[in-house]
Amino acid sequence: MSRLQGKVALITGAAMGMGAEHARLFIECGAKVVLTDLDEEKGEALASELGENAWFVPHNVSDPDSWDRAIKAGGEKFGPVTVLVNNAGLSGPVTYTTDLDLGSFNRIVAVDQTGVFLGMRAVIPGMVANGGGSIINVSSAAAMAHLPGTPNVAYTGAKAAVRGMTKATAIEFAPHNVRVNSVHPGAILTPMAKALLDDSMIEEVAQTLPIRRWADPREVSQVVAFLASDEASYMTGSEIVVDGGRLAE
Repeated sequence: MSRLQGKVALITGAAMGMGAEHARLFIECGAKVVLTDLDEEKGEALASELGENAWFVPHNVSDPDSWDRAIKAGGEKFGPVTVLVNNAGLSGPVTYTTDLDLGSFNRIVAVDQTGVFLGMRAVIPGMVANGGGSIINVSSAAAMAHLPGTPNVAYTGAKAAVRGMTKATAIEFAPHNVRVNSVHPGAILTPMAKALLDDSMIEEVAQTLPIRRWADPREVSQVVAFLASDEASYMTGSEIVVDGGRLAE
């Protein structure tokens, strides 16, 4: 496929899980991809697996200077970033609001909300200068409702904030052809989910969903790739829910 030919994408949290699947699909679709993550070992291994059109950069999304270094390194390797996928996320402990300590709250918000803001702020000037671009913010179905199994108030709050920040930034930069959209996954069967849940728990969750199964990460990546492509050229400020019908109930 060549739907992303000529695109240079920076994907955060790309060393594993959904981020790794986004990177694989983007490469298949013809993009050059800058993978970023805190996990250097897994990030380097994935970049090596994906070949010459993938490049790994160590990156802390909650650090403004780290954003500057990642964008500079990616630009020197492949050219200006035309697609940003704000995928990195932190769920934190499963707990009640009254039991969540401030340190945990701040760490979750720093990654899930502040990291998205910093990413948009860092890439937009270059996108404007180069005639446009696409930003995809990976939020959660929890942005619309605090669903059963959602970890905590910080996660729900940060993901809801991403939904709002997406719309605000989309409106601000629509005249510059910078499109900003959000994706809201539900139950996604990532390697981490498989490690945390046994088969019976996975099946129990599946039976609560109208579609009666978890999503494969590739099913989210297909949506992300669409939003990155010129096929979505008239979409900005939109939110796409990928949750097997859960929020429709």
